[in-house]
Amino acid sequence: MGRLFLVDLEGKTYNCKFCKTQLGQADDLVSKAFHCRSGKAYLFNNVVNITFGQSEERTMLSGKHTVIDIFCCCCGQILGWKYEKAHEKSQKYKEGKFVLERGMIIDGEVDSEFYIDTRASTSDGEDTM
Repeated sequence: MGRLFLVDLEGKTYNCKFCKTQLGQADDLVSKAFHCRSGKAYLFNNVVNITFGQSEERTMLSGKHTVIDIFCCCCGQILGWKYEKAHEKSQKYKEGKFVLERGMIIDGEVDSEFYIDTRASTSDGEDTM
């Protein structure tokens, strides 16, 4: 495996919730009105610092699409998907765009000192010794 080079974004960004890697710029945000199986999602024209899974056909609420899952290139967390092909004419605007699940990203403006990790973990008070 080679050395990992990340794209550094300027301005307001959206970052991986788990490792804080920058993923997309607010200027590339197309819509906050998307939904996924886990809740809200955002549609972007472009995202960076990702890797791709395998292309597959999925039937979604808006019809049949060819999509590719996208993952954070640093921690490997699944973040959403990329629309490769929309089979319905009314959905063609999605082709080539990216969906990031809201539960997998944070606003880059969040000060890391005050970010609260809501994932389950143990604390010193829960030790059984």
